[in-house]
Amino acid sequence: MKTLLLKKEEVAQLICMREVIAAVEEAFVAFSGGQVEQPDYIGIHLPPPRGEIDFKLGYYRANEVISMKASSGGFPDNPRTYGLPTNMGTILLFDGQTCALTCVMDGSLITGLRTGAAGAVSVKALARKDAKTVTSIGTGIQARLQIRAISEVMAIEEIHAWDNHPETLAKYKADIEREFGIPVVMAASKEDAVRRADILVTTTRGKGTLVEAGWVKPGTHIVAIGTDQQGKQEFEPEIFRNAKIVNDSIAQCVTKGETWHPLNAHIITKDDIHGEIGEILAGKKPGRENDDEITIFDSTGMAIQDNTTASRIYRNALENGVGAFFEFFTQPPERHHA
Repeated sequence: MKTLLLKKEEVAQLICMREVIAAVEEAFVAFSGGQVEQPDYIGIHLPPPRGEIDFKLGYYRANEVISMKASSGGFPDNPRTYGLPTNMGTILLFDGQTCALTCVMDGSLITGLRTGAAGAVSVKALARKDAKTVTSIGTGIQARLQIRAISEVMAIEEIHAWDNHPETLAKYKADIEREFGIPVVMAASKEDAVRRADILVTTTRGKGTLVEAGWVKPGTHIVAIGTDQQGKQEFEPEIFRNAKIVNDSIAQCVTKGETWHPLNAHIITKDDIHGEIGEILAGKKPGRENDDEITIFDSTGMAIQDNTTASRIYRNALENGVGAFFEFFTQPPERHHA
């Protein structure tokens, strides 16, 4: 048996956003349907000026793949001192029958792609059918990936964007208009941007209340991406009081996600969480039920999303002869019995 090695450039050519969206839909349904073993992820914070490294592990019964992703971030000295990226990722795939290592692939693209796809999946399930405008609070890489994914599932007529760095905002406008041909309005304020949203996407580092309850109009669908660990926050908790709250994983969101904040403030109880996105996709719970509902998708990110996405990349690599095989295991010698 040989192990396949896939570099970053190869990973990029082996999957398109539409395939990632399908992989993430599969992941959500599998998770909520009890087809997944997914322990809590482990994070190690290293002494400054270094950042952290996280490990996410998942097993999916249907494809018999065990995945482990190691992702690191916040290493500012890497480019100058070591000639390495600030953020890095690696995914290992193991055969569920034997636990043999089948693939080692660069994981730096997959987290961003599957997170963007998760937003698009929530738009399909929860946004109003006549939604036309997207507001982006935050204009970094993930904000761009959200637009790339959402534009696969709806026709975006206009984007309103806000960022506290004007030069970053101007570059986002130029990039999005060039790549997608969608007009981008650089908002004068967060409030103005939020009030214009049919779909509100937040992709900041989650350092406090960025969005206030009074700004969100009826019928808005919120894609909450920035809060994925304790201590991060993007929304005034009051927004959750009368909203339809949908999590990727209830277990994660009530401890690490945006949903934790209204729970902690006793604005909602766990019973007020409508359900998981996988339950809606599987038809076990309803999605949007009227055009006035405020719907919130709280996305903390799950190992099973990496699993299904990486598995498709691996399969595409085998079918297209991409990557390099290497001998990782040697066959043990046969035992001769006397």
